[in-house]
Amino acid sequence: MTDIDNKDKNSNSDYRILIVDDSAFVIKQLQQIFVSRQYTVAGVAENGHDALRLYKELKPDLVTMDITMPKMDGITALTEIVSYDKDAKVIMISALGKEDMVKKALLAGAKNYITKPLDRKKVLERVASVLSKSK
Repeated sequence: MTDIDNKDKNSNSDYRILIVDDSAFVIKQLQQIFVSRQYTVAGVAENGHDALRLYKELKPDLVTMDITMPKMDGITALTEIVSYDKDAKVIMISALGKEDMVKKALLAGAKNYITKPLDRKKVLERVASVLSKSK
């Protein structure tokens, strides 16, 4: 295990990701993609309420956030997370045809977005791009 207080940001395993999606299939896909590149999946949430709670508890380096979810949608959760931590790194995930929602999310503080169906290469490129802009 990595000593969280002594992170070496040159290793992917030191990056902790929170996956937020109401689809078990998408969660499993993202977990497989991240684990294949030695990213640590710090936690999983199925709605915005749990995402906010887990973000505060786990303090992940990055969040992948579905836009459409029950209880609290992704844009509301994004807004709450960004108001809690202005440096939060959140990548939104949306179905094709939701460009207006993606634009709203980017304006609310999302760092990037990924469209479904997920493309492994694009997911890894966008995650690496956002994480490379870390402190």
